[in-house]
Amino acid sequence: MFSNGRGFVLVMLFLAGVINYLDRSALSVAAPFIQEDLHISPAQMGMLFSSFFIGYAVFNFIGGWASDKYGAKHTLSAAMVVWSVFSGAIALTYNFASLFIIRVIFGMGEGPLSAATSKAVNNWFPKKERARALGMAMCGTPLGGAVSGPIVGLIAIHWGWKASFVLIMLIGLIWTWFWMTLIKDRPTGVQSAVEGKEEPREKGAGIPLSFYLKQPTILFTAFAFFSYNYILFFFLTWFPSYLTTARGLSIHDMSIATIIPWVVGFIGLALGGFISDYIFKVTGKQMFSRKAVLVVCLLAAAVCIGVAGVVTTAYGAVALVALSVFFLYLTGITYWAIIQDIVHPDRVGGVGGFMHFLANTSGIIGPTVTGFIVEYSGAFTSAFLLAGGLAVAGSLCVAFFVKPIKADRLPQSLSSEEHFLS
Repeated sequence: MFSNGRGFVLVMLFLAGVINYLDRSALSVAAPFIQEDLHISPAQMGMLFSSFFIGYAVFNFIGGWASDKYGAKHTLSAAMVVWSVFSGAIALTYNFASLFIIRVIFGMGEGPLSAATSKAVNNWFPKKERARALGMAMCGTPLGGAVSGPIVGLIAIHWGWKASFVLIMLIGLIWTWFWMTLIKDRPTGVQSAVEGKEEPREKGAGIPLSFYLKQPTILFTAFAFFSYNYILFFFLTWFPSYLTTARGLSIHDMSIATIIPWVVGFIGLALGGFISDYIFKVTGKQMFSRKAVLVVCLLAAAVCIGVAGVVTTAYGAVALVALSVFFLYLTGITYWAIIQDIVHPDRVGGVGGFMHFLANTSGIIGPTVTGFIVEYSGAFTSAFLLAGGLAVAGSLCVAFFVKPIKADRLPQSLSSEEHFLS
């Protein structure tokens, strides 16, 4: 699995995920300072959290398309430069409007990451290893969220919140130099990503992207991913403020407390791919192996996040949110694995980006909805319950409606060709 340069590719993709969530989480950790410094209300803060996803969601799709057309290497390089520069630019903001605009552009830069990562894994790893590879590549994201709390929190306390954004900008630009210098878009030489008994796939340009975008399996997987992201972004954007305003934790204690859910999320995301591949190995049923993990764990995450909204202690809330994030992240790679299983490799970037775009509209809706709930109800309870309810709906949709794409649903001109469906 780690031979022929694949291990180094995984390490670089893992680090890209760490940097991505370090950058993305920084605003949430610094939010109490920013609200006080720039005189921003809870509703405005919710809109600022959502502003990121306006650019992010659109560029999920554009970034996936670009990964298919120009390659994962160049797409991810351009994305890292843009999001790093505009992360640093947050230090230049002086009011709500300026911060809103920069966050939109910052989101545009981060949009291509997941689809480009999925494309890179598809290029470098054989089918039997892809769920594990996706899990290992993407599990850097919760680790980035874990380290953002102490890094941003402590820098903000000692040197001001603006200094933290400049530091993480520099980290991203350094990563880009190593990625462009040392990584190839796909393996070369005798061995390629396809090994063993798997035969190279035929060119699939004849299958239009639009065909996949209309399939119920793609759309219902995207809805489940929407519910996943709703919980994740609720935690990512509002949980630090919840701990300080609703539970009375200090900035220092909040910075430490937010580490716990991210650490267990890191473990969950790393394990999810191994569990799914193991079920596939035992049962021989690829789609079942993805759905079993997704349905069971998303339901468990829903229960935990719902109960977290009604507990009366900070310790109970942190423990339940940590459990929710753990179960949530166990499902984290299955959405991408389903796309890899049923979509021709020439369309993996575009279809994955489309699914990610639909899923991340939750980031536009959720933080703003939460902000208004908090402002007009004076509590977070309804926001927790809403997040849990959406996850229940998402898991049920996967259980009943996500199925392999059958040959008779292919475009007529392609129905006689071999197609790689689970």
